[in-house]
Amino acid sequence: MSSHLANSTLVPVILCGGSGTRLWPVSRKSFPKQFWPLISTTPMLAETALRAAGPGFSAPIIVANQDHRFVVAEQLRDAGIEAPQVLLEPVGRNSAPAIAAAALLAAETSPQAVLWIMAADAAIQDLPALHAALASAAAAARAGYFVTFGMHPTAPETGYGYIAQGDALDGLEGVHKLERFIEKPDAASAAAMLEQGGHLWNSGMFVFRADVLIEEMQLHAPGVLAAAQKAVAGRKTDLDFIRLDEAAFAASPDISIDYAIAEKTQKAVVVPASLGWSDVGSWSALADIATRDEAGNFTQGDVVLENAHNCYARSDGKLTALLGVQDLVVVTTQDAVLVAHKSEAQNVKKIVDKLKELKRPEAESHNRTYRPWGFYESLIQGDRFQVKRIVVWPGRQLSLQKHFHRAEHWVVVAGSALVTRNEEHILIRENESVYLPLGCVHRLDNPGKIPLTLIEVQSGSYLGEDDIVRLEDNYGRN
Repeated sequence: MSSHLANSTLVPVILCGGSGTRLWPVSRKSFPKQFWPLISTTPMLAETALRAAGPGFSAPIIVANQDHRFVVAEQLRDAGIEAPQVLLEPVGRNSAPAIAAAALLAAETSPQAVLWIMAADAAIQDLPALHAALASAAAAARAGYFVTFGMHPTAPETGYGYIAQGDALDGLEGVHKLERFIEKPDAASAAAMLEQGGHLWNSGMFVFRADVLIEEMQLHAPGVLAAAQKAVAGRKTDLDFIRLDEAAFAASPDISIDYAIAEKTQKAVVVPASLGWSDVGSWSALADIATRDEAGNFTQGDVVLENAHNCYARSDGKLTALLGVQDLVVVTTQDAVLVAHKSEAQNVKKIVDKLKELKRPEAESHNRTYRPWGFYESLIQGDRFQVKRIVVWPGRQLSLQKHFHRAEHWVVVAGSALVTRNEEHILIRENESVYLPLGCVHRLDNPGKIPLTLIEVQSGSYLGEDDIVRLEDNYGRN
């Protein structure tokens, strides 16, 4: 960690509630982009948390959708992030209520705690430059300013909002007055601002003291603050999670921190920086920061190219071949394929909206569904039967449960399983199986040191996931 931060301790606040629909079909509501390794082999949430770990930083506060709580906990654990506070939003209310809740939580321990607010799904390539910018921002925050980061633009980008940079502040190196925020411009306006200079991309990152944020909320967004105060006061602890009071949080206005505070406060300042930053908001944005070959192509997974130029091609399984094309985004998942011209990449959300109109499950859900114990995915589905692959992490177990409408047959293909079937406890190994008749009480444990993989064959009159009666559960779901 940089010595720039030696004189201050920042509280990282990571906003992890987005759905990232412009990166469909990889990013979907059930498993959005912040949980995927889109830039490296590390999921974006973990990359973000690791940027804010070590000397100079306290344990992070993560604000997350309650449906993703186990994925968040698992990825932070895998990344070695210790003692995070995971604050669960019962409903989405945009960034202002989420940030207010985090600030109130931090202020209980230290009212003047300096918070670093960031999204879980942005890319930053130059960490030394980041730490230098953070040192300037932290100094300004300690002095009572509401600090944002402005990225020096490298292109006339129309997908970002802009900031007009003012004069340098006396006594605060690297900090400038913030003249005004500018909404996402058209191409001509973006080009004019790039040529004129003095205009920065709005990164959506902020640094401020908890008490300053609360004071500004009271002044400019009292309704948001009141709802957050009630939600934090009524919170409950669930395993390692902090659940905000649902009724109180749901009563908050749905508003971003930009509209609620940043554009209204008289304390706004900006730290200009060049960090190799991207919000990774579209496939074309991801292509811009990817490592490309001599023909300008990026490939990941099982992809074959012939006479292709300036393409982004990714496959999560199936062989994907591109022939005689250019400037395309091609993304293959197990249940969907996207082919788009790079110039249309910002409009992928229109496809998602159309899929929702058609009531297609692919709009929001992946074929693979994650659970606190592992995951499952459907392999074959037919009339009165379904075949799934189930993977259980070492030491984990499913709930003790029964079904009213289906029987199940489990075949172990890797690892070993301890199966509870009514009063029996049965150990089954590779190439062994067990039958679970309709209505029996059963449970699956992985007692081994490697992931347990089994094939589940369901048969019955109804095969929906809601035909589960949980009798006992380690994860608070019964």
